[in-house]
Amino acid sequence: MAKATKKATKKAAPKKAAAKKTTAKKAAPKAKATTKKAAPKAKAAKAPKAKSARKPNAAFMKALTPSAALAAVVGASPLPRTEVVKKLWAYIKKNNLQDSKNKRNINADAKLKEVFGGKTQVSMFDMTKLVSKHLK
Repeated sequence: MAKATKKATKKAAPKKAAAKKTTAKKAAPKAKATTKKAAPKAKAAKAPKAKSARKPNAAFMKALTPSAALAAVVGASPLPRTEVVKKLWAYIKKNNLQDSKNKRNINADAKLKEVFGGKTQVSMFDMTKLVSKHLK
């Protein structure tokens, strides 16, 4: 029986220590909660300023002239870089040039092979890098 009472006293001691820690932790979040309540009011005041329209990046909207090889795919008129990429994707989808197993790869036909520097297959991430060489 002496062993049983020792175990009971040992178990009781950690519970008391744990209880003290929890009370200390409970007091701290109450103080933080008051600071969090003040923060949303400040954000609410700033919200009308954030609703203003975004300004487009001038570099993306600048009209660039495509090279002769790229003009065969997207047209000869000067276009912004974003429109060139849109027209390229339209051409790729129309001619079913996207790889069937790995959709990130593009299989080049005769026109795109010139744009891609003679490569037969290019990833969509490399495509924009290769196309930028054909824009001035």
